[in-house]
Order: sequence, then C-alpha cells, then structure tokens
Amino acid sequence: MSISLDELLKTASKEEILEEYEKALDKSEEEDFWKDKILPYVDATLSVLLPLRDQNLLFTPEGRKVEQIDKDFFYRWCDLVCLRTMAFILEQSNENNSLLRTDYKNAEYKTIDLKILGEYLNSYRVNLTDEDNLDFPVANYNLHTGMLTTIKTLIK
Repeated sequence: MSISLDELLKTASKEEILEEYEKALDKSEEEDFWKDKILPYVDATLSVLLPLRDQNLLFTPEGRKVEQIDKDFFYRWCDLVCLRTMAFILEQSNENNSLLRTDYKNAEYKTIDLKILGEYLNSYRVNLTDEDNLDFPVANYNLHTGMLTTIKTLIK
C-alpha cells in the first residue's frame, strides 16, 4: 500500500518525499526530461514549506494562516508566481527575524534557508531583486504549469 501525498506532507522529511516522487517518476511513462525538471522543482518548494510546517507557521500566498499542510496547499505553492512571492516574504522575514506579511503576529520564527529556492528560481530567470517587477519568460511559467500537472498525477 502506498502512502498518500497528504500523509507524506504531514510527517515525512524532504528527502523521503523526494524519494517517493523519484520512485513514482521511475514507474511512470514520463520522459527523463520531466524527472530532471520535476525533482528540483519539488525540492525547491519543499525546502521552504517543510521548515514552515515544522514551525507551525504555514500560510497561503495571501498571508492567511493554515493549520495543516496537504496536497492542495502544496500545489498552490508550486505555482511559479506564488513560489516567487514566498521567496520575497521569507527573505524579508529572515532579515527581520520575524514572520512578516502574514496573519501571524509575534510568532516565534526561525530563519529559513533560501539557498535552494533562490538558486532554483534564478535558474528560470525569475526576478528576485524587485518584487514589483514580475518579469520572467512566459515559457518558463508554462513549463511549470506542465510540471505541476505531472506532479499532481505522480502521487495521489
């Protein structure tokens, strides 16, 4: 019996979840091209979501509190624009040692390492210097939309 994505997201480590995605990709009919793209994408997303999960500080892209991580929450953050928003929120939060731009007030916040997410977004030419300038190639957004569709089919 395989474990659901909801269960993995609630309890598993990033490495365990990536391993499950790798196994699912190996069993799937997907081309190797997708494996080379999807695993770093999931890694980048989980690199920030799981530390927030572990601190009980999950929030939507609009900054609303979320009690529990599940696949719909994960898919929402997998959107390239949302992931970019997360990078800016956490960068500002790290600089201030406090979670900003969310409904959390005076919550204890531990700095989250943004290296994996930053390198990933930079590799797709996502602007991480000017938040008001949403500038990256549309083809990269479309690629991520296709990857998310595949991600949704790999682990239910």
